[in-house]
Formats: sequence, C-alpha cells, structure tokens
Amino acid sequence: MNAFKQLGLEDHLVQAITDLGFETPSEVQEKTIPLLLDQDSDLVALAQTGTGKTAAFGFPMLQKIDINSRTTQGLILSPTRELCLQITNEMKLYGKHCKGLNVTAIYGGASITDQANQVKRGAQIIVATPGRMKDMISRRLVDISKIEYAVLDEADEMLNMGFFEDITEILSYTPIEKSTWLFSATMPKEVSLIAKKFMNSPLEVTVGHKNMGSKNVSHEYFLVGARDRYQALKRLADANPEIFSVIFCRTKRDTQKVAEQLIEDGYSAGALHGDLSQNQRDVVMKSFRAKQIQMLVATDVAARGIDVDDITHVINYQLPDEIETYTHRSGRTGRAGKSGISMVIVSKSEVRKIKSIERIIQKEFIKKEVPTGMEICEVQLKASANKIHDTEINQEIEPYLNDINNLFEDVSKDELIKKFFSAEFTRFFNYYKKSKDLKTQSGSHSEDTYRADDNSTRFFINIGSKDGYDWMKLKDFLRDTLQLNQDDVYKVDVKDSFAFFNTDVANKDKVLEFFTDFKQDGRFINVEITEKKSRDRNRGGGGGRRSGGGGYGGGGRGRNDRSKNSGSRSESRGRRSDNNSSGRSPRRSSDFKPSGGGDFSRARKSRRK
Repeated sequence: MNAFKQLGLEDHLVQAITDLGFETPSEVQEKTIPLLLDQDSDLVALAQTGTGKTAAFGFPMLQKIDINSRTTQGLILSPTRELCLQITNEMKLYGKHCKGLNVTAIYGGASITDQANQVKRGAQIIVATPGRMKDMISRRLVDISKIEYAVLDEADEMLNMGFFEDITEILSYTPIEKSTWLFSATMPKEVSLIAKKFMNSPLEVTVGHKNMGSKNVSHEYFLVGARDRYQALKRLADANPEIFSVIFCRTKRDTQKVAEQLIEDGYSAGALHGDLSQNQRDVVMKSFRAKQIQMLVATDVAARGIDVDDITHVINYQLPDEIETYTHRSGRTGRAGKSGISMVIVSKSEVRKIKSIERIIQKEFIKKEVPTGMEICEVQLKASANKIHDTEINQEIEPYLNDINNLFEDVSKDELIKKFFSAEFTRFFNYYKKSKDLKTQSGSHSEDTYRADDNSTRFFINIGSKDGYDWMKLKDFLRDTLQLNQDDVYKVDVKDSFAFFNTDVANKDKVLEFFTDFKQDGRFINVEITEKKSRDRNRGGGGGRRSGGGGYGGGGRGRNDRSKNSGSRSESRGRRSDNNSSGRSPRRSSDFKPSGGGDFSRARKSRRK
C-alpha cells in the first residue's frame, strides 16, 4: 500500500502524490496529516524550512473542504509574494484531480481587481500575504467570515517582518469555531502569543527540537579582521568552484553593495532586497533557479520566498540581528535530504554570538581558516582537471583535429598538459601570489586589535539599550547616518542609557560635526570623544564625564559647548581593494561573463529604518 494512503488520504490525492513522484512522507507530514484528518482541532507544528510543511497542511485541507461549494473555506497566510505563489502552485498540483478546485493567490505588486475577480469566481482556498489580504478585506473584496481552516505558514517570519497587527486584524474577521494550523521554524514569544490568542488547546507537532537547525547542514565560522570581510567572502567562493549559494547581509544597502562588488570582480552574482521592483525580483529569481546566478546576495526578508533544493552553501556575510533568524538562513541549504554548509564570517567581537547560536540550534560550529591564495590555486587547478576529464567528447571536433595535431606536433604530452592548465591556473596564481594571509589576520588582527590605538578615536553617545539599541543596531545606525562603510564603526559597547564606539581618526571631525545639534525624535543626541586613559573607568557608570544633564532622556548640554570640537568635514573613504599585485579578480577573464548583474539598478541609498 502507498505510504501516503496509510496516512488516511483519499485516492485522488494519493494519485496526485504519485504523479509528483513522492514516495515516502517526510517526518512532519507523517506526524501531521493523520492528526489533521482525524480531528477538527488547532495545531502548532514546529519544523524547519524545506521539510515538506506545505504538503503537511495542504493535503488535509484539500480533503476536508467541499469542492462543490464556491464559498471560501481555507485561508493560508504566508510572509512573502514568492512564498505565496509557491504555495498556490503546490496546492494546485496537489489538487489536480479535484474537479472544480479554485486556489487563488492574493499578494501585492499585482492587479487587485484581477485578484478580486478570481475570488468572485469561487475560490475555495485563498493563499495571501498579510498586507494585501488586509487591504482586500477593508475594500470588502473578499469574505473570510465562513472559513473553516486558517493556516499561518512561516509564522515566526511573518511576525519578525512586523505583520503581528495585520494577522491579528485578519483573524478577527474569521469565525471563532474554525481550525487554526500554525507552522513555524522557531517559537519566539510573538508566535506563542498568537497561539494563545487565537487557538484553543492546540495539538503540537515538533520535528527535531524547537529552533533546532536541519540535521543535514554543517556549520562553520571564519574569524577575520574587520576590514577583510569581503576578501574572505571571495576566497570562500574561489575555494568552492561549484558553489551555488545564498549570501545574507543585514541591510538592503549592504546587500546591493556586496552584489555589485562581486559582479564587478567577475562573479555570477545578483542582489535580492526590498528596493528592487517586482519585475527585477522576478528576473533575479529566474536567473538564480536556472543557475545563471551562482551567488545570490539577499536580505532575510527578501530570501523568504527562495525554494531551491540544490543550494550548496549559505554564507552569513553578517550575522542577523536576531539569533533565531540564523535558523531560517541555514535552512536555505540542506533541503530535500541533501547536505549543505552554512558559513559565517565573523570578527572577534562577534564570536560570542556563535556560542549563542550553538545553544539555539543545538549544533557545534567548526572553526575554519580562510583558505590561502595557494590553497585556492590548488583547488581551482584540480577542479579544472576534473571538469576536463569528465567532459564528453563532441565528435563535431573531428574535422579540426589534424590542424590541432600539427600545431602541437613538437609538444610532449606532459608539456601539453602543463600549457593547457596553465591558462586557468595562471589567472588565480597572479591574483593571489602576493595576497596577504587572512589566516594570520584571523588569529591576531581581529576587530578589537586590527586598528592601532593611535589611529582610532573612541566616542561616547547618549543612547543605549533602553532606546532599543544593541551593538548591531547601533553600529548600523551610526554607519547609515554618517554614510560610513560597514567596518568603519567598531568596538561598539552598548550600556543601558549610553554606549561607546570607535572610528578611525580620519572620521573624527565628520562624526563630531554631524552630531552637532542632531536630534532624534525631538531629543538631542550627544557624541563626545572619550579619553583613552579614562575609558575603562567610565564604562561602569559614565556619570562623571558628562555635564549639563546629557544623560538618558535629557536634552543634552549647551549646544555652544560643541563648537570647540567642530572641524571641517572629512571625506569618507572609498572602496578598498585587495592587497595584492594584481588589481583584477581571477574571475575576470575573456571567456567568463558574469550573469545576473546587468538587469538590476542600483538601490536607493536610504537610511535604514
């Protein structure tokens, strides 16, 4: 008997499963489908991305709704347009033998009138993003007052994206007696709150442990100097010639910048973030799925709709603000039973977050060294040799062999092999032969020691954790506000009502000038230079060095006092290049054209909200 038939599914659904080539249910499907078929109850299912959650709630919903009725009976909420469309397509495939089934996708960026017309034709199941769904409800274009089943898919990510109020309002239009099925990779307090507010004694299914990462993913971290982050990224890509990866950055600005740098250096890269138009996003994702893009640089929000099973690596260019978000990132690889690698590039001050993530995912990170230039040359040479060895012979080359043989008549086999592979090897060798050893940097020149004290200025700022800042958020605020590079702000130390940070001396005047008479939400933000000799003493309280009531919540000292610190605005530093004899990336060659970069416009450089 078919394994899915044993779960209680009807023949027409089992036939659809057979058509799709599914043979064995995943763990979440095996645990969830019988429960949902046997009982009309609420359910909380905790399982990682890529474990088959859509089928786990999709088949029971299709079996339980009345196909002959045109009333909307099922509502599925998902965080992004891409995921909404993905679920819709999968539900249609699952219900291909359900005559009269209408599954309608409702999402932003498309005609609301067309979507409303599809609903009017009788949509038994609606798959929607919260924002567009709320809009259609307010316009009375959709009626969910009679639904019997509500699914919150990727619930933790929807709430992380700020949809709590939208979800609450949408669910308020649904009947109390419906069944609510909540699917999530992690269980933060916001998800628990939704469960308590809208669910009645829900059943719970957990695949693995709560917040635990996929068992098919190994986790590695690379410790580098703060200024070597991008060079480390390139080396990790060069050391894995067949890489097919998603690279995560925290902000849209960094995402666009890293993607542009990779494209400029000859890598097949593309950017995916919120400042792209819907058409641009579609082009990027189409290129990525076709593997024309090998390195997709994305923000956490934009990456939620990525459903590609062959991703070999996830690279955390920057760690996320929330530790739980790492689980979502690493879940992009190691899908459908395949193995994957999640890499993290960190500076010394970020290593403590690795330990926190280990506790959450219940897996240990392996500390690895960034490959040296010669190690990369060796990997690339062997990869090239394997590629040539495995290449199938094209018989159409036969007419030209005589001329080729004549050309190499005086060349021995060994010499011919050396000549052939030198063409590829030399590009990487010339690029890396005088490059610095990032292993040394990771061991002794991390973020806290990379910059000499005599080239660094330490500042005090009168905002802290009570104002909603941790060290990452404060670093992003300062970087974006001052228009500095990612690693120009370092040694960030956040206290309750104030914080400290460092920049290079070259940025000192710029920092002081910018924060003269600077207000945020009607409050003056004070920035002052901290004396090195009193730095440690002032970390504990900071009260003895400020005057004029400049503490948390105060209006700051007299603004005229700042004039003595003001100076001419210095220019921000330009893009740094790798310290080697060749300015060109080894990826840049006449026979290699980067894909995915030409169609994407530069994102607006706006402040991160």
